Amino acid sequence: MTTVTRADTTAAASPAQADARGGRRELLAATVGGVVESFDWTIYAVLAPYFAAQMFPGDSPVAQLLGAYLGFAVGFVVRPFGSYVLGRISDRRGRRFGLMLSMTLISGASFLLAALPTAASIGVLAPVLLVAIRLIQGLSMGGENPSVAAYVTETAPKRLRFLYSGISYGGIVFGNILCFGVLTLMLTLLGRDGVENGGWRIGFVLAGLLGLLSLWVRRMAGESEEFEQSRTRQSDPAAERRKRTLLFRQARPNMLAVFLMSLGTTVSYYLGTTYLPQYAERLGLVHGAQGTAAMILPLVALIVAMVASGKLADRFGAARCFRGGMLLLTLLTVPVFGAMATGALPVWLATLLQLMCLAAPLALANVFFARLFPVRIRVVAMGLPFTLAVGLFGGTFPLVAEALAAAGRIGLVPWVAAGAAAVSFGATFLIREPDDNAMPVREPDENPAPVREPDRNAAPVDASDTSPDPR
Repeated sequence: MTTVTRADTTAAASPAQADARGGRRELLAATVGGVVESFDWTIYAVLAPYFAAQMFPGDSPVAQLLGAYLGFAVGFVVRPFGSYVLGRISDRRGRRFGLMLSMTLISGASFLLAALPTAASIGVLAPVLLVAIRLIQGLSMGGENPSVAAYVTETAPKRLRFLYSGISYGGIVFGNILCFGVLTLMLTLLGRDGVENGGWRIGFVLAGLLGLLSLWVRRMAGESEEFEQSRTRQSDPAAERRKRTLLFRQARPNMLAVFLMSLGTTVSYYLGTTYLPQYAERLGLVHGAQGTAAMILPLVALIVAMVASGKLADRFGAARCFRGGMLLLTLLTVPVFGAMATGALPVWLATLLQLMCLAAPLALANVFFARLFPVRIRVVAMGLPFTLAVGLFGGTFPLVAEALAAAGRIGLVPWVAAGAAAVSFGATFLIREPDDNAMPVREPDENPAPVREPDRNAAPVDASDTSPDPR
């Protein structure tokens, strides 16, 4: 089978036309994959209150729900391992290969969740199997997002990088919209009892089917031309290992910055897109389908804001736009949620305001972070700190929030999110590449130019010459 690259699809076009049209098929592959990744992952979280009693033995509803959220959290624990293992595959075998592999695992695990027997049938084996399946999904998703980030970074037109970033990550949000739409439809047609008594399995079946659709779309996308060029420059294995070691050593400061910047982004994301309906229901502001239906309009607005943020970042710089969003989250999260709790703001409007603050960091993170690292180590170097932050702080956030609510301290939930955003705002000043137009970390030159001896007969250089460097 012939490998398709971006060069094959744009060779007949002029450079300007190629730049305008380049990467559209790859953008579709990344965006559809984002929809599936988000739906497969988030459908578990929004369905957890409905299947918890069936999958976790015991008589305490709170303990069963906490067990279900623990199953949500453990999938995040292995994400860094998946980022490393699948990231190495993506950095060595290609972005397209890594994306196909991760999506196969994600969709297969969803079908397994749909068919999982209940605790009434197999006892404690039910939660054990559920956790095992979630670990498989966590491993696969650990490699999915960093591979998508590298793929979009390398295939998007340079002048539209962050617009493509916003569109591709908009697929993640659209997956959330599908989750809430599916749950709202199931609650309307089946009622809460119907969803709790097995209707929840429909959500996991749909997740698996969406995964198959994504695989079909990704088969038609080409490999990253930038990755192909990097692979042709690779030397013998021993020299390659030395170069990768050197690159990782150079990348450590930016890896730390990515970890800290991801902290606030992921906490605000899971607060605004996953836990918020449960938060509002805990406060008695909404009930059942009302909470999930109230999420749809703000999430649609979030996608529009993410695309707009991408366009702004292409013009004014990603660092400025990302930093501005984190500052807004730091200052406004607590007041907005406080106003919602007192009834001064309706749930949908408070949700909308929180998500608008999140739009820029969410839209820009993938390409903004990936561009900080060279092609050879891009997926692993960006993925490890990103997935570690998501696993430690994003995946555990619904569990922490529900534990605070059970202890009667639900008012602390927005404070946790605001504090995380403050950390991420500060981390934006740690990156080694504050100028968005600067070149990323350079890879070692495999064929360095020979050092030339100075020409002793050349005329001396006039130090007062201030003419611009022709380079």
